[in-house]
Amino acid sequence: MSSAIVAGIAVALAVFFVILIVRSLIVICPPNRVAVISGRKRTLSDGRTVGYRILKGGRTLRIPLIERVAWMDLNTIPLEVSVTNAYSKGAIPLNVQGIANVKVSSGEGLLENAAERFLHVDHMHIGKIAKETLEANLRGVLATMSPEEVNEDRLKFSHQLIDEADDDIKTLGLELDVLKIQNVTDDVNYLESVGRRLTAQVKKDARVAEADREAESEQAEAAARRAAQVAQIEADKKIVEEQNALRVRTAELEAISRAREEEALVAGETAKAVASQELETERIELEKRRVEADVVVPARADLEARQLQAQAEAATIVEDGKAQVEVFKRLTDQYQAAGADGHDVLVLNMLPDLIDKIVSTVQNVSIDRVAVVDTGGGGGNGDGDGDGGSRGGIPGLMSQLPASLVAMTEQIEAATGVDILASLRRRDADHGGEG
Repeated sequence: MSSAIVAGIAVALAVFFVILIVRSLIVICPPNRVAVISGRKRTLSDGRTVGYRILKGGRTLRIPLIERVAWMDLNTIPLEVSVTNAYSKGAIPLNVQGIANVKVSSGEGLLENAAERFLHVDHMHIGKIAKETLEANLRGVLATMSPEEVNEDRLKFSHQLIDEADDDIKTLGLELDVLKIQNVTDDVNYLESVGRRLTAQVKKDARVAEADREAESEQAEAAARRAAQVAQIEADKKIVEEQNALRVRTAELEAISRAREEEALVAGETAKAVASQELETERIELEKRRVEADVVVPARADLEARQLQAQAEAATIVEDGKAQVEVFKRLTDQYQAAGADGHDVLVLNMLPDLIDKIVSTVQNVSIDRVAVVDTGGGGGNGDGDGDGGSRGGIPGLMSQLPASLVAMTEQIEAATGVDILASLRRRDADHGGEG
């Protein structure tokens, strides 16, 4: 019984050791790792002979004591790529910052390169080598591009950088998953100046484009308004034409109606005029008879009476004229027979009327009447005939008249041709001779 237990335990231990041995000989490779089994020579597809084989995923058995297993990670290695004062095309120094993701390549032929270079090398060292390689490639690509191209088309820049770095990265056995440019600057503010210039140009182009769009919009609106106005004018024209045709037709109908009304009115007026004319003829005839009776006959009688009266009055006037002529003739004879005295009497008779006419033209002179006082009457020769008074009265009156009265006599002489003072002096002289 005891021997059976021992045999069982021995078998179990043997199985356990077999399992441990088999497990140690089986190599299981996960997808994010690569197993490099070295120890035996083998020929690659490119004809090279190497002393290792590579397991990428899956499992295999290694020969104990002859083959040894080493591991390489296929995980991504993030890198920060940056260069400063890298001269671009045009000798403008630029500062570029970017990010990149690299990993050990799992491609056929590239994995062997990685195994030869980075087996037993940690990720930090692999990342450092990849970073230095990418920065060198970055400087080379910057030298072929202008700052504007680098800044404006970063996708193109990234593609050129990937193309430039791809061969070097693959030579190392690595693979570049991602490469992005984050920032491009310069210490001389070149890009800022270009940006301002481009911004100004863009603003200018935007203003020009906006002005063009506004002009096109205004032109379209003007064309639409013009088309609308033309359509409205055409519509108004048609309306006016229809209204004109309607007015013409209405005027024609109204003219026809008025013509017929006028014809009826004319016919009525004609009949009325004929009747009125006949009636007027009768009335005129009656009026003639009435006028003949009421006016003509009395007028003839009155005319004959007036003619007789006029003949009588004419005879009276003729006789009165003859009598007045006879009176004037006798007065003339008497004045002529009286000689100088008659002339003086005529002048004295005219004197009051002449004085009234002249006084009205003399200012500050008021004459109510003219009286001749004989201051020497009866004192001359004592016979009472007044001769002495005649000689001194009128000259005394003349000596008392003011200078305005002398001017008055001059006006009388100018108006009548009679020199009153000379007549009075002549009369005084005649009377003085008689005394």
